[in-house]
Amino acid sequence: MNIRSLFLFFLAMMLVGVVGCENDLSPVKVDMTQREEISTGARQPVITYAYLPQFSHTVSFERHHRMVRYLSEATGLNIQQIFPETFYEHMLMLSQGKIDISYANPFVYALTAERYDARVFAKIIELTGEAAFGGLIITRRDNPDIEKIEDCRGKRWIAVDQFSAGGYLFGLGYFMDHGILQEDFAEIVFAPGPGGKQESVILGVYAGRYDVGTVREGALELLEDKIDLSQIKILARTPRYPGWNYAARAGLAEEVVEDIKKAMLSLDYGKPDHRIILNKAAMKGIIPASPEDFNAVQNLIVKAGLK
Repeated sequence: MNIRSLFLFFLAMMLVGVVGCENDLSPVKVDMTQREEISTGARQPVITYAYLPQFSHTVSFERHHRMVRYLSEATGLNIQQIFPETFYEHMLMLSQGKIDISYANPFVYALTAERYDARVFAKIIELTGEAAFGGLIITRRDNPDIEKIEDCRGKRWIAVDQFSAGGYLFGLGYFMDHGILQEDFAEIVFAPGPGGKQESVILGVYAGRYDVGTVREGALELLEDKIDLSQIKILARTPRYPGWNYAARAGLAEEVVEDIKKAMLSLDYGKPDHRIILNKAAMKGIIPASPEDFNAVQNLIVKAGLK
């Protein structure tokens, strides 16, 4: 058999094999009326957590991102921190249902409870060990015109925000107790811009742009590495009032609130991992709270005519 004949023989054998294979294949019938839905998984709704913006957003995040992560892990809820630009925006977002869990001062809580039915469920123990805090009235140490609280009459006052507790309301109450009314100041200015308002007050006094400022306890320490704090004099400390607290927006499911509350109350300062979370958030613990706990703040709001 020559080469050409051998080639034709193998070619014929390959064709027979291919045809045989094709004859062995069974057709597959596809029923297009049968469909299977592919599930992508239920998307868990976000529970929003907001810290009243008394400090810069950077400070707010640094203080609370560990708390948010802990709450998410402990409850299984998708909790995310959001950052309102101002105190007013914080309250507005709470009224609109855009903030589910509000961490705020007692002044803001009292207003949102009355106006928007916010429900307080917990309050913090401050680093001082008390479930209360106060405000500071500050001036420059070398200001020759201010030696005592009565010397603030006729001066320029910078406050944190019109809805700040330690940075405005408590100081206003203290001034009123000493016979100094709002109209007795040359001017009252609120710190401008989003966030960072406590720092802005301190810097405004430090630079001499304002004669007197009001901030909450603990605010001065934020700038201890940035300015010479020895140049700042604490003229007075206000009385202490019920402290910062957690409130839920109206309509938030009760089981969600209870799960978050249970996780918060489980934080134990004696446990090293919990201590890190609490210290970063500038608190020693979280305890239950009820609306009646804030009656003193409500009374001060009425007294100051800010209701």
